Amino acid sequence: MERAIFAGGCFWCMVQPFETYPGVQSVLSGYTGGHVINPSYEEVCTGQTGHTEAVEIIYDETQVSYQKLLEIYWAQTDPTDAFGQFQDRGDNYRPVIFYENEQQKELAEASKADLQASGRFDAPIVTKIEPAQTFYPAEGYHQQFYKKNPLRYALSSELRHQFLKEHW
Repeated sequence: MERAIFAGGCFWCMVQPFETYPGVQSVLSGYTGGHVINPSYEEVCTGQTGHTEAVEIIYDETQVSYQKLLEIYWAQTDPTDAFGQFQDRGDNYRPVIFYENEQQKELAEASKADLQASGRFDAPIVTKIEPAQTFYPAEGYHQQFYKKNPLRYALSSELRHQFLKEHW
């Protein structure tokens, strides 16, 4: 199994698009990129821990490629917004691809360059590409949020879905 870590705003909205794809074994909501050990949601929300909400994806490379996961990732985000995603603002919601190794880094950089060259967006593609750091699973009530709280999930993801429909 391989691992990919992506941040694209609220982690609630990043689970379902990956989880339902063949070859993806699990998708876990959590926090990464900060300086506090095992942070809580409340701590991360203060913006003082340096963490970003992200998803950890465990996948079978023989069934789904990292390149395909990158395609899914880009189509879930506004890659031109470095200061959060949709209604979620701040560093803890910034879009980041966290690479595990040089191959993932090269693929991420190439896909970012391809997206910029495509002309799909008028503004620059500002999503960061950074080395993976310790990933801390979020509290249980955040896991599988779209299944546990479908109405709240739908309301919280309305701006995201509108943007995705218009741009992807």
